[in-house]
Amino acid sequence: MPYFVVHEHHARQLHFDFRLERDGVLKSWAIPKGPSMNPNDKRLAIMVEDHDLEYGSFEGVIPEGEYGAGEVYIWDSGEYETVKGSIEEGQWEFRLKGQKLKGKFVLIKTKAKPDQWLLIKKKDEYADYNFVLKTRA
Repeated sequence: MPYFVVHEHHARQLHFDFRLERDGVLKSWAIPKGPSMNPNDKRLAIMVEDHDLEYGSFEGVIPEGEYGAGEVYIWDSGEYETVKGSIEEGQWEFRLKGQKLKGKFVLIKTKAKPDQWLLIKKKDEYADYNFVLKTRA
């Protein structure tokens, strides 16, 4: 089963990097406000370049002067499975099996810009309408 990882990234601005293993790489989205377990939250997710699979286990400091400089922590990780759809279709529903993120989610491509998506928690037994995102800092 493929895996996912969410990096808490303390760069110029705190954001979360959501990564799904697919076709031998990590498909990646930057999520400024972080993922949510609340189905009412529609989180902007900016699709960024693919990352090597090895990056999934990275934690540490990206040095000043390099792209993405700052501290990186693994916020959550686990396995996932596609429920329906795909990146190519512009709507990809999947089930996450992580420590913090569980159940069904969907990534929906917006019409605003080619790299803009929304990450939305689906209503299921894991939905948490009182979800509060907790960070390391």
